[in-house]
Amino acid sequence: MLLLEPTVAGIRLPVSTPQDEVEAAAGGAETLVLEFAAFRDGRGFSLASILRERGYRGRLVAAGHVLPDQARHLARSGFDAVERPVGDDPAPWARMLDAFDVVYQPATDETRPAWRRRAAAAASNPERLAALLNAQTRDADAVDILRAAFAVPGLKLGVLSSFGAEAAVLLDLVARTRPQTPVIFLETGQHFLQTLQYRKQLSDRLGLTDVRLVTPTADERTSIDPGDDLWRTDPDACCDLRKVRPMARAAAGFDGLITGRKRYQAATRLTLEVFEVLDGQLRVNPLAGWSAEDIEDYAAARDLPRHPLVEQGYASIGCWPCTSVVAPGADARSGRWSGVDKVECGIHLGARLASAA
Repeated sequence: MLLLEPTVAGIRLPVSTPQDEVEAAAGGAETLVLEFAAFRDGRGFSLASILRERGYRGRLVAAGHVLPDQARHLARSGFDAVERPVGDDPAPWARMLDAFDVVYQPATDETRPAWRRRAAAAASNPERLAALLNAQTRDADAVDILRAAFAVPGLKLGVLSSFGAEAAVLLDLVARTRPQTPVIFLETGQHFLQTLQYRKQLSDRLGLTDVRLVTPTADERTSIDPGDDLWRTDPDACCDLRKVRPMARAAAGFDGLITGRKRYQAATRLTLEVFEVLDGQLRVNPLAGWSAEDIEDYAAARDLPRHPLVEQGYASIGCWPCTSVVAPGADARSGRWSGVDKVECGIHLGARLASAA
């Protein structure tokens, strides 16, 4: 902020001038001087802030009864200069302007508030960010968890969805919070036809505007699974080809991924955190603490369309060769890779994601 000698040339108005008159006068003014009649009159700060928010780019000067103690407030409200009496000592003004370099609220200037600084610093350290967000959202609901994740400055987030049995709940929550969020769908070439139809139905219903189909490369399929039957002999290699490798490529464009995983789904997920880090990338699991009843209640309350195979007894739906009906009372994911010593495809295991990239 400049310290100017009186009298500054420009349009001069008392801070008691109605806002619309001030805006009209500012329209063609290169310099606008707002005169404070009393130290305690806050109208000048409000006028300056409004003018800046509405696009005034001329010079704003504070005049009259203003004090050095108000220097930072004047600057943050949008004033460029202060008109001070001849002979007035500039040192107190300079000291007040330099006394603090941290602010806690956004204003018309470009100074970043402390909470944005902390969040930006944490974003460069995923483990620290996950710990910060877990503490911040300890008792939060799913929508507030998503809002907290989306509020991290510069954090690019995508959603990972299988468009399976319970996918509608997470996607509805995302659509309510930020519908333009990219949704990654691993198009393995082995999905049930009902899943592909459901993907379109649900995307249209929720207004999802950026659903991305991610596939293995043609070279990978030709060299690794030319007969499209690798699932018969090596389910792990099949998942690696059709899910883990494509997922690694797709995930590289994001700082974090939102998933629909829940602790009740399987023993491997019992200790699932809401925010975690896999291979240096943030994972957001807003439904981690939800029960099967919570999912059902939410889906019913929101009248969400169900995957067509749910009524046939499929509780967790993946590729057709490795998905079967779940027995009554059994683990929700017991129908995945039934009869095989395998419980996860690999995209949530961390180390395998890194090795496939």
